[in-house]
Amino acid sequence: MQGKIVKVSGPLIVAENMADSKMYDVVRVSEKKLIGEIIELRGDKASVQVYEETSGLGPGEVVESTGMPLSVELAPGLIGGIFDGIQRPLTRIATLYGDRITRGISVTNLDHEKEWEFVPLVKAGDEVHAGDFLGYVQETPIVSHKIMVPQGADGRVTSIEHGMFNITQTVAKIAGEAGEKEVCMLTRWPVRRGRPYREKMSPSMPMITGQRVIDTLFPIARGGVAAVPGPFGSGKTVVQHQLAKWADADIIVYIGCGERGNEMTDVLNEFPALKDPKTGEPLMKRTVLIANTSDMPVAAREASIYTGITIAEYFRDMGLNVAIMADSTSRWAEALREMSGRLEEMPGEEGYPAYLSSRLAEFYERAGIVRTLGSEERIGSITAIGAVSPAGGDLSEPVAQATLRIVKVFWGLSANLAYRRHFPAIDWLVSYSLYADRLAAWYTVNASSDFNELRSFAIRILQEEAELNEIVRLVGADSLSYQDRLTLETAKSIREDFLHQNAFHETDTYTSIAKQVRMLRLIREFHRLGLEALAAGAGYETLVNLPVREKIGRAKYIEESEIASFDAIMEELKREIRELDGGDARAEGI
Repeated sequence: MQGKIVKVSGPLIVAENMADSKMYDVVRVSEKKLIGEIIELRGDKASVQVYEETSGLGPGEVVESTGMPLSVELAPGLIGGIFDGIQRPLTRIATLYGDRITRGISVTNLDHEKEWEFVPLVKAGDEVHAGDFLGYVQETPIVSHKIMVPQGADGRVTSIEHGMFNITQTVAKIAGEAGEKEVCMLTRWPVRRGRPYREKMSPSMPMITGQRVIDTLFPIARGGVAAVPGPFGSGKTVVQHQLAKWADADIIVYIGCGERGNEMTDVLNEFPALKDPKTGEPLMKRTVLIANTSDMPVAAREASIYTGITIAEYFRDMGLNVAIMADSTSRWAEALREMSGRLEEMPGEEGYPAYLSSRLAEFYERAGIVRTLGSEERIGSITAIGAVSPAGGDLSEPVAQATLRIVKVFWGLSANLAYRRHFPAIDWLVSYSLYADRLAAWYTVNASSDFNELRSFAIRILQEEAELNEIVRLVGADSLSYQDRLTLETAKSIREDFLHQNAFHETDTYTSIAKQVRMLRLIREFHRLGLEALAAGAGYETLVNLPVREKIGRAKYIEESEIASFDAIMEELKREIRELDGGDARAEGI
């Protein structure tokens, strides 16, 4: 079906004679075959957002509907790939067309020629249902890519072959009620429609990230949703990179949505060089990158989020744990605002469309932990972490507020902490995790029986510090009792020795839960024994200048393989405090 352009407004075109089209159908615009998507229908006129540069288009040019919604290709070849917002392969485009993405190019989203070794997991005569595994392809040393029975293909396997196939060749035939169906490794799925599952479950275990401030104070559940808002320069992207590198997820989907190109370059440079802590293979071997940088067409930003979450759902259906990083949802919302303005819709707060909250909710609600389709019991999860970039760090702006209403973990980044070079700059006074209580039982069993006590101790000391600092600012530190001054000293130790973490240090970049527990125990024990020593008459200055304190401060650099050395530091701490006597106290005039 063909229509004609009647209006061009930046990335938006309006075409007439489109009465038979459907919402979200993909269209080809003009002789250049630009890719677009119908986002509004009024009578026989269709509003189309074009995912490529529209300069030079004018009224009268042809618009041709494909009759298909915007879909992604799901098959072996996804892992390690870098795609744009509508899943065009950027590496292959660079090879075929050069460094610049020219308009109207036509390439398949995945490589249809490359052959993969398909290994069957069922045999001829077996009954199969949607979601069951037919076989697998060892896509990378880390990822065993399962080929699943597609929707509507329930039945009996009549033939299945082991061998080398490309993703469009038939690997199995299934006879069902509607006749025999040929199955290949390639599946297409509309990006705006969530993939089905059997049951959504309540999250009950954390996603371990190796970042102390997150794992200990503000944990995120596997299958949970989190937001990382913060002003420019506060370290949002580095936090996202750290989570992508070290989170205990099977697959990482990283979406660079409207961010600067150099940030995606960092990912491309670092991930192949970094080793996965569990397998020793490069991190890129379990990562899918979607790059829709700030210099690419605005409209494609809107699609990039949906492209990413659909790919994540595909791997979730295999029973894998997926973490998706969206950096940043603010740029995505700006694309919504741009298109809404060009559609001449009634603007909401700060010009954003009135449906901003519902669109954000649609995205985050596709995360979660689910029982997947298929005959065997399989559980997969998607953990979604979205960065928010409010102008000037103002958390009262619409995108930040709409996000906070949906997510259950808030890692608020502070410009003040960033200026003081405290990274990750997650402000412990404003951040929160609504999963903490739900995960307490898991931490007690799997981390340490006193883990939740340690967490409560750290949060209490940091809050007391904030209150005491108010007094110090008014009347000075000398007005405080030695017990309160010890609290300030302990809080300083929690901040500098525990919460401060160097993302670029080989050892400090990742800390296991066992090591986090040991580090915090040292600080708690110093505080507890210090209070006892002060009560017994020990000198404050001598107490806070004990030689062992340097070792506590440097405990973060102890290798994971040498974790037993924490016991020696603990013994040294107890011995040095035991050796304190009341002589110093008398000298200080107590």
